[in-house]
Amino acid sequence: MSKYNASKLRQMKQGVDKIQHGKLRTNIPAGMATPGPPLGPMLGCRGINITAFCKDFNEKTKDIKDGIPLPTRVFVNPDRSYQITMTKPPSMYYLKQAAGIHKGAMNHKTETAGFVTLKHVYEIAVIKQSDENLEFRSLKEICDMLISTARSLGIKVVKDLNADEYQKFLEDRKIVLEERKREFQEMKEAKMLRTG
Repeated sequence: MSKYNASKLRQMKQGVDKIQHGKLRTNIPAGMATPGPPLGPMLGCRGINITAFCKDFNEKTKDIKDGIPLPTRVFVNPDRSYQITMTKPPSMYYLKQAAGIHKGAMNHKTETAGFVTLKHVYEIAVIKQSDENLEFRSLKEICDMLISTARSLGIKVVKDLNADEYQKFLEDRKIVLEERKREFQEMKEAKMLRTG
């Protein structure tokens, strides 16, 4: 009789143990969650129904412009249900949008990718101040953080900006980036020829 009870208890214990997954932190473009990589495998290994998650996420972000990267945290419960929390886009996104560029500088010490004014920095700081991790920081501290982020992207912060001169700068920068892209492509093709 005791053997029977012991095996019954083991079976009951196996049914009670549930896997506790850690939270998932990632950036997902608004309205563009798909079951494919990289999001699908991250959700699949945690036992989440991928298509249901993508549908929920896209429904929650339907009012946001498509493609904006949203820092997302997914908390997975033992019963495979989940909670999604999203914050505002990262500071880099706002700075690149304000500067009118798509990529930062490859070498931020010698290269200038774009310019933003102090007014741009202030407006971004006001937006970012409502973020959970920045709500107890002063506006000056947030502005200082944004200026250092802009420096790391190769974006210079200036007091005033002439629209015509800046448009000319962006056109010249586009030509330089296209030349650099072509050079990298040639280097890649040359490397493929050597190894092939």
